[in-house]
Amino acid sequence: MVPGDETADTGHDPETDPATTVREVTTDAEWDAAVPLLRQLWSDADPEFVRSWREEDDYHLFGLFAGGAPTGAGMLVGVVGVSVQRVLHHRRHAWVHDLVVDEPRRSSGVGTELLAFVERWADERDCEYVALANRLDNEDALSFYEAAGMERWGYVVEQEL
Repeated sequence: MVPGDETADTGHDPETDPATTVREVTTDAEWDAAVPLLRQLWSDADPEFVRSWREEDDYHLFGLFAGGAPTGAGMLVGVVGVSVQRVLHHRRHAWVHDLVVDEPRRSSGVGTELLAFVERWADERDCEYVALANRLDNEDALSFYEAAGMERWGYVVEQEL
């Protein structure tokens, strides 16, 4: 649990909780709740840097909210940041930048629900693929993505400037 995260101990189960909804994170309050979740993945990132992603033109952050009506507040239990890009063979991809489930809720179906949302979102935007980069040492995430039907393809190589 990240200090300041107000989303603990809801007992959320997206498969049995009908009050679950995924929607774009747009308000200051929603971003305030999302930043601690994103920092569970990007722990070395300053909170203000994470908050600055909101200003990027093509970055969309969606949250899975539990315990509220579709337009109600609910409790943020997972987030996914995506954009549409032309990558790998110049094909249209929905690129997953961040997919984070609040640590106490991992393995409860939240990640699966978020990934299914991304697939629908990508299809509506005529994407041919959903893709992401995964750290080499993050075997848990890699196992999750492969279990969801994603395949390893190539490598991401980079050089810091």
